[in-house]
Order: sequence, then C-alpha cells, then structure tokens
Amino acid sequence: MIDVKQFLFSLPEKVAPEAVEGLSTLFHFDVSEAGQFTVKLDNGKFEVLEGLEGDPNCKVTTSAESFSKLLSRELNPMMAMMTGKLKISNPGEMLKYAKMFGLM
Repeated sequence: MIDVKQFLFSLPEKVAPEAVEGLSTLFHFDVSEAGQFTVKLDNGKFEVLEGLEGDPNCKVTTSAESFSKLLSRELNPMMAMMTGKLKISNPGEMLKYAKMFGLM
C-alpha cells in the first residue's frame, strides 16, 4: 500500500519548478487514518504542510486505503466519487492539477 503522507510530502520534489511558475492554489486533503494536509502553490512556491491551513480552492476527503488504491490505479477516480469513497469539493480545480500531482 502506498503511504499517503509520504506521497503528499514528496510532491514538491516531483514537480518541476517551471511547471508551477505563476500558479497559485490551495488544496486540503483530509485522509482518514493518514491525517490532514495542505498542499499550497503560491506563484511557483510549492509546499505541503501537516494540518489544514487557509481557505482551500479544493478539498479532497477519502480514506488512506482508497487514496492508495487511486495512486496505484486499482481504483477509478470517477467510480470512487460515484460510490462516495472520494469526495472532491471542486473537481475542476482537481482536474487542473491532477496530472501534475501524479494522480492521473
């Protein structure tokens, strides 16, 4: 099983700085069994924080098991949303960044 916390905290290393230059957004990830995390992009500065900070553009709520299955492609994101295993407050914002974050 993929470690959700480790995955989120490794995001800034995986994304090229030029890919986030000029972009600003704030995500909250509320992952049961793993914790709550803030993913913050602010004009090219990319950071992940433990806890929920600020007013998010998008909030993602799921379990650690479902998140891990999404990352390993064992669970389809649309099916997860339709069955209630994944809740995304602003799907448009998530789609904008999902590929960059390695979620697609």
